Amino acid sequence: MRATGCLGVPTLHKLPSVFMVAALLGLLPLLHSHGLQPNPMLASEAPHHYPAVVRDNEPGDFTSAPPGISEEIHPLSKHSSNHTGNGHSKPEKAFPVLGIDYARIRIPFEISLWILLACLMKLGFHVIPSVSNIVPESCLLIVVGLLVGGLIKGVGESPPILNSEIFFLFLLPPIILDAGYFLPLRQFTENLGTILIFAVVGTLWNAFFLGGLMYAVCQIGGTGLNHIGLLANLLFGSIISAVDPVAVLAVFEEIHINELLHILVFGESLLNDAVTVVLYHLFEEFANIKQVTIIHILLGFISFFVVSLGGVFIGIIYGIVAAFTSRFTSHIRVIEPLFVFLYSYMAYLSAELFHLSGIMALIAAGVVMRPYVEANISHKSHTTIKYFLKMWSSVSETLIFIFLGVSTVAGKHYWNWTFVISTLLFCLIARVLGVLGLTWFINKFRIVKLTPKDQFIIAYGGLRGAIAFSLCYLLDYSHFNMRDMFLTAIITVIFFTVFVQGMTIRPLVDLLAVKKKQETKRSINEEIHTQFLDHLLTGIEDICGHYGHHHWKDKLNRFNKKYVKKCLIAGERSKEPQLIAFYHKMEMKQAIELVESGGIGKIPSAVSTVSMQNIHPKTLPVERILPALSKDKEEEIRKILRNNLQKTRQRLRSYNRHTLVADPYEEAWNQMLLRRQKVRQLEKKMNNYLTVPAHKVDSPTMSRARIGSDPLAYEPKPDSENLPIITIDPASPQSPESVDLVNEEMKGTSRLPPSPEEDEEGLVMRVKEPSSPGTDDVFTPGPSDSPSNQRMLRCLSDPGPRPEPEEGEPFIPKGQ
Repeated sequence: MRATGCLGVPTLHKLPSVFMVAALLGLLPLLHSHGLQPNPMLASEAPHHYPAVVRDNEPGDFTSAPPGISEEIHPLSKHSSNHTGNGHSKPEKAFPVLGIDYARIRIPFEISLWILLACLMKLGFHVIPSVSNIVPESCLLIVVGLLVGGLIKGVGESPPILNSEIFFLFLLPPIILDAGYFLPLRQFTENLGTILIFAVVGTLWNAFFLGGLMYAVCQIGGTGLNHIGLLANLLFGSIISAVDPVAVLAVFEEIHINELLHILVFGESLLNDAVTVVLYHLFEEFANIKQVTIIHILLGFISFFVVSLGGVFIGIIYGIVAAFTSRFTSHIRVIEPLFVFLYSYMAYLSAELFHLSGIMALIAAGVVMRPYVEANISHKSHTTIKYFLKMWSSVSETLIFIFLGVSTVAGKHYWNWTFVISTLLFCLIARVLGVLGLTWFINKFRIVKLTPKDQFIIAYGGLRGAIAFSLCYLLDYSHFNMRDMFLTAIITVIFFTVFVQGMTIRPLVDLLAVKKKQETKRSINEEIHTQFLDHLLTGIEDICGHYGHHHWKDKLNRFNKKYVKKCLIAGERSKEPQLIAFYHKMEMKQAIELVESGGIGKIPSAVSTVSMQNIHPKTLPVERILPALSKDKEEEIRKILRNNLQKTRQRLRSYNRHTLVADPYEEAWNQMLLRRQKVRQLEKKMNNYLTVPAHKVDSPTMSRARIGSDPLAYEPKPDSENLPIITIDPASPQSPESVDLVNEEMKGTSRLPPSPEEDEEGLVMRVKEPSSPGTDDVFTPGPSDSPSNQRMLRCLSDPGPRPEPEEGEPFIPKGQ
């Protein structure tokens, strides 16, 4: 029989892998034993016991045989293993009721203890609000790491050190994936140019400025730093110049800064990874080369584009594969979140395999896969992805800051006042000068300028963190014997930026009255206006001939809708408009919030009746008997309804600037309107000329009313025999615009003497004859459209100089 407790180390791989323990198994080689020690008696024994084989021909002789060749003893066998060949019984060993085997479970147990410590510290930080209002969470976690490291060292054990491989392969990817998957894409793309300038040009400036000044400091006599060359200083500058995304996230999420500043600083910390990786490997290789030539510098310049664009390309490939895989998970929803995590992690590892930017690969994979994956997976899977990523990134961030404190106590340090103080001072100067110079250049091209307050927050928010520490820890002692001094200076800069700048940035934001983030829920109205403005700005760019980011964004959206969605999204959701998809998302979110809050009695107006019926469907009356339909019949009815509804929807033409068709009658209608407008303007001028008195301008209606009210007060002039005839439209005789057309033909042109009736009337008014139906009164020529009448109209349209009273008035008041 097998002895009790034979489960040893070889069976460790059969244990169920908890997700967080599996992610941190890289800590195995470096977590040293401390605390409880295994029993010396148990430690001296072999962890795995094999059964002893008793031979009848050799009494009392025990030979341990390997498990592969040991005799299998049947429980009902007549040969008992407890007796020897002579029948004497072997003394039995007492059954172990309780035993201790700490060596077997030490590694996963200590990993679980570290994770539990991190979670308890995070919980205590948020339970005590007075501490969280003053001290950032990252500062508190570093202090906890210092205390734990000092306690472990105080009991005579060696504390674990944050290994670079563990940091880059297990702790950093969850934080970057969470940031890339939930990246605010609209703010990121709109400010992409500014972010790239800060990330690329700003990081290069910091690296070379800091490295050059530190080399100058090292050349000063009496400092003891003369042995540090230029390449070593430039390598140190490239390590310490990059803004750390973990530290930025930890601080900026607590102060709730506005979206613009947050995306500028955080985007810079994400995209400067490519510059840091290239400079790090470049100067590390240059340190091993005897002579650096122009070819080496040119290859280093090309490697920047290879590292950055190669990482993005790998991330896009894995994102597309993840989206395509999610098309076929409708029948097994349980593994949907797993595909997101695995493909993202594979993108990171593939980029690290070729020394490309793993951070860029993770960001690209998260951004590409999210819209298509969320359209394919269920709502429960989406919730699982969201909270698992938040939990995983939060625990990784907590462990990073705790191990920074522990590594500070456990690591080797070499303190040099000149080097450390110069590093801290030059880091601050380089950051301020870089932000001011780049912002001056950027504001020339930005519509929304960066104010001096924004520039101060950007410069003050350049925090350093664990990435610089891990990169410096990777340096080889054989080539860089000053690594301990570099680590000491980097830890000093990290502590200064996290403690001093991290603790003072909140009161400075309040003091400067910097705009903070407003927590508002997106609405359908906002989405409609956003899309409308996007279409409007795209149309304006097309009209102006300027191809800005709205133009290319519209091109990308059209390509995505026409080709990509059909391949990566399953079912009818690939053809669903963006506004409808957003409405369904908002409706589902409001319905879930309503159910969780328990406020069913107070139904908000935003929740539609359909969603409420989905939450609480109406119970059918018992007496109502529904006809039993087969599945085929039901599917046929659904298909009929779907097709009819789709046809109804297609009848309604929606606005799309790419599918607008020019109206063939639009030009003719415009010409007609222009001609009518010209004719009316001409009629106004003619009426004013014919009815304006000498001293006061009167309309024809006022003149007619004055004559009709007191005809004896006015008499015709002696020379006013040839009076014009005005045709009046009876539709609106009281309106000045009722005069439609002026017949400028004088009575004298017919060479006939005027009749006495016409002399007495003076001003003759005739009713306009109505036009026949179906004719246009503008385009149809009338009797007054002769060439002589048109010449008369042109002559009278310009009345010339002001006439004398006796020349212009057909009537003069009596007594003058």
